[in-house]
Amino acid sequence: MFDILVVEDDKNTRKLLTTILKNHGYNTLEARDGEEALDMLDHNHVDLMVLDVMMPRMDGFSLTRTLREAGSQLPILMLSAKQNVVDIKQGFVVGIDDYLTKPFDFDVLLLRIKALLRRSKIVTENKLVVGQVELDYNSYTVIYKGTTEQLPQKEFLLLFKLLSYPDMVFTRLQLMDEIWGMDAESDEHTVNVHINRLRTRFQDVRDFEIVTVRGLGYKAVRHDE
Repeated sequence: MFDILVVEDDKNTRKLLTTILKNHGYNTLEARDGEEALDMLDHNHVDLMVLDVMMPRMDGFSLTRTLREAGSQLPILMLSAKQNVVDIKQGFVVGIDDYLTKPFDFDVLLLRIKALLRRSKIVTENKLVVGQVELDYNSYTVIYKGTTEQLPQKEFLLLFKLLSYPDMVFTRLQLMDEIWGMDAESDEHTVNVHINRLRTRFQDVRDFEIVTVRGLGYKAVRHDE
């Protein structure tokens, strides 16, 4: 069970958020501002923080900056009534992981939280589990139904990237830059070749598929959720 810290100065909003999170199986902690949140973090384990922007004593931007400067990788989802692009950019500059403007749909909030927790787990453990498939980043191996297979480095990195961000479309150029590097002599056709190899290699796996998005690139679709 995950522990989520809700940092919000408005009592009613704070109570509403904690009630919704508890109803969906999360443990919750509460803080009224940034300074109180820092104290809570000093004395409690927290897996993710839902954070308001405008608060007394220490606002959301200052709290996030303080945590990141101290080396914390805690996933942070920022909430704000502000829809100004400048404020959204400022949030990401100081180190937030995601951003929702009020009023927001609670189903969207829960989906964002689920995605952030999944990515955090991947980073911490260097492992990714998709149904019966487990990817181990340290050894470039894929385990499926008790069988372990070591993939060539580029194939593994490509698969790991796509599965880490299900339903997100990546262009061939984006994948080339990240997996092969901007200075690589290979062209975008290399991505196509590796995608086809992965499809052939995992053609009997039903927990995910790699989909071509015409005119854009590729995305991974998970069927285990």
